[in-house]
Amino acid sequence: MQNVLKLLNKSFGVYNIKGIYIEPTYWMVIVIVILIFLMLFALARMRYLYVHWHLSKTSLAFIFYGFLFALIFEGFMILSGRTLFTEILGWKSAPKPISTFLDISRNKLVDVLGVTEEIPSSYAQEPPTFQSVIGEYENLSVEDQESIINFICK
Repeated sequence: MQNVLKLLNKSFGVYNIKGIYIEPTYWMVIVIVILIFLMLFALARMRYLYVHWHLSKTSLAFIFYGFLFALIFEGFMILSGRTLFTEILGWKSAPKPISTFLDISRNKLVDVLGVTEEIPSSYAQEPPTFQSVIGEYENLSVEDQESIINFICK
C-alpha cells in the first residue's frame, strides 16, 4: 500500500506553460483522465436527450473513416519525428513516458512501412536568406533564370 501511495504522489514532470510552472502527480493525471471521460459521457447523454441523434450505420462509418484518417495523419507526423500533440502543445521535449511511446510507435511504423530514412523537415519553416535565394537561382537552368528575370523585371 505504501508503494502505491508513493507512486501516486510521484511527480509526472515539471511543465512551463506560458510562464506558469505546473508539476502534476500521477493521481492528478488519473483524476483528469477520469473527469474528461465523465465530461464526454455527460455531453453525449445531453446531446442524445436534446437532439435525439443516435449512432446509425452512416455515423459509425464517419467515425471509422475519421479515426482511420487521424491514424494515417498521425503516422506521417510520427515518421517526421513529430506528433500532432507535441506540435499543438509546443513541447520542445515531451515527457519521458510519452517520448518513449512515440519512439516505440515510430520504430514499429518504420518496420511496417519499410521506410529507412526520416522525412526531412519542411523548408517552409525556415525563412529564406539572401544566400539561399541566390543559391537556388544559380541552380536553375538558363531558361528558368530568363523567365524569372522576365517575371520580376517586366
